[in-house]
Amino acid sequence: MRRDPTSTRRGATDAGDAMDVAVSVHRLAVLLQAGLAPARAWHHVAAAGAEPSSPVAPDPGAIPDELDSRGGAWREVAVAWRVATTVGAPLAPSLRAIADALRGAEQARADVVVALAEPTTTARLIAWLPLLGVVLVFAFGFDVSTMLVHPVGLACTTGGVGLMVAARRWTAALVRRAQPPPGVAGWEHDLVSIALTGGVSIDRALEVVTAAGCPSAPAATAATIALSRSSGAPAVELLRAEAEDRRLAARTEGRLRAARLGGRLLLPLGACNLPAFLLLGVAPMLLSVLASSSVVF
Repeated sequence: MRRDPTSTRRGATDAGDAMDVAVSVHRLAVLLQAGLAPARAWHHVAAAGAEPSSPVAPDPGAIPDELDSRGGAWREVAVAWRVATTVGAPLAPSLRAIADALRGAEQARADVVVALAEPTTTARLIAWLPLLGVVLVFAFGFDVSTMLVHPVGLACTTGGVGLMVAARRWTAALVRRAQPPPGVAGWEHDLVSIALTGGVSIDRALEVVTAAGCPSAPAATAATIALSRSSGAPAVELLRAEAEDRRLAARTEGRLRAARLGGRLLLPLGACNLPAFLLLGVAPMLLSVLASSSVVF
């Protein structure tokens, strides 16, 4: 049974991985279009330094399994390769489409990473705010022994540390949710369009894509296929357009999530970081003053 790329590829397109794979696949497509056999083309790509692994086996049928074993974005290439070879679709244009899809996904991810850089850095700096209060307490020479022996001091210390931990976890969760989802948006549409370029029917294309390792393709492309059947428009063009639209939408949504993150990071600041600063920075000063004045708590 083939692995479902909707599960294996969800963490596949890590930063840098998809772009490196796209470069190798694009070079391979150019060599294949020039008339080289797949194994010979892989040899040249590897010799040029774009493909870090050893060349794949000479048997063309073993190439998808070899690619799948490499993991990462290569698994997506393996699924598309199986689809193209099964239906007899031109391999070079299919690989170009794969490279373009991987580049589009990586560019969208890079946009989000850049947009997240500033709010993420700000959040990390704010997370150290309570510890700055502790440093100020020692710098001003206040007696902090009260914080360690008096019930009120112990409560302040425990509460401040707990709020710091809560703030860090809350901030990490917000940043994690703002990250772009893994995988390539519109990937199922790309696979079905590759299958259709082999001249098979829509039903056969969906069957091949599912067997190649993408069982989510029929459901993901159902609306586009229905539009093609009802209107008589070429399904290949509709699928390609839908794939591009989904990648554009994913890119826009990623930027919006990054923009919203800046406002949401104010929540742990106000609810955790500032109270922790008061408990760990201001409270020791007050307790030290009260203790030196012989105030009975």
